[in-house]
Amino acid sequence: MKLETRWSEYFRKMRGTTRGSPPRVSNEEIVLSWLGSFVGIATLGLIGQRFFAEGDLVLLIGSFGASAVLVFGAVRSPLAQPRNLLGGHMLSALVGVVCWKCLFFMPWLAGALAVSTAIALMHATRTLHPPGGATALIAVIGSAEIHRLGFWYALVPGLIGPLIMLVVALLFNNLPVSRRYPEIWF
Repeated sequence: MKLETRWSEYFRKMRGTTRGSPPRVSNEEIVLSWLGSFVGIATLGLIGQRFFAEGDLVLLIGSFGASAVLVFGAVRSPLAQPRNLLGGHMLSALVGVVCWKCLFFMPWLAGALAVSTAIALMHATRTLHPPGGATALIAVIGSAEIHRLGFWYALVPGLIGPLIMLVVALLFNNLPVSRRYPEIWF
């Protein structure tokens, strides 16, 4: 096979296989996703500020915004299920802390290793939750407050944050007849 043909085939794969936009969801689904994510993130922020924060809002990290998209906007996704939500964040938090502690003098390498190792570990444990990659990266690039937490980061926010979000998701997502959460537990 000629080199030119191989490159042509390589780039042809990038065109995608489906034409058009994804289907639009109902207005009810839009409102439910908005309201659920608002309540979920507000609850995390309020509890974090009230009980955990000394300087930073340690209980409220950026990756939880992405988790809210999944657990309130894609409730049936395998990536949004409790096993993935809890396990993905906690395992990724542990990986991120280990990478920071071992490679703090090379944050670029610690970050890359944290995210890639977290993905591999989530795959291996069947807890793939894309926001977990951000949780691992935050352990490396986060503030001094995050670094001072050390392995506590895996508990707060790594486990407690997703656990609070899970409780809100269970209570909220099962109110409307049109929703059911979770699809699977563990």
